Amino acid sequence: FLGVQQVQEPVRVYEGVTMQGRVTPETVTKLETGQIFVFGSNLRGIHGAGAALAARKQFGAKLGIGEGFTGECYALPTKRTPYERATLEEIHRAVDLFIETAQHCRGLTFLVVEVGCKLAGYTPAQIAPLFRPAIEMQNVWLPASFWRVLSSARTGTQDYAEHLRHASS
Repeated sequence: FLGVQQVQEPVRVYEGVTMQGRVTPETVTKLETGQIFVFGSNLRGIHGAGAALAARKQFGAKLGIGEGFTGECYALPTKRTPYERATLEEIHRAVDLFIETAQHCRGLTFLVVEVGCKLAGYTPAQIAPLFRPAIEMQNVWLPASFWRVLSSARTGTQDYAEHLRHASS
């Protein structure tokens, strides 16, 4: 893909799923046809900083759209307003909606950046487990930091629920 460089890492496998080729680069400068830039947004759709600003300036994200498709992007809300971050439970619901959308749009490739980990102030260890259902989805790429968390995390349902409880406190 032009503009999206393959990360030259050894092939890693998580629960039988090869990650090579599904790692979002740290900087996305161009999208190929059928690629969607997934960025952290606020519910008001004020794309004024970070990946949201890049989404608006480079990939056509429209002001006022805080969740869902916009331009060549998908806005995934990680903040309520530009100044107030969403809770992990709110982000979890937004990630679930995104995953459902990606399941219905198999012809598109979704390049997820470190949503929630910059301006919203969460860590990959807090956000990455929310994307666990996307591990086997070939049309969803995740950042290397999320793959590292997912490949080292315990995966039982009880552990996942426990993770959410502790991450919210």
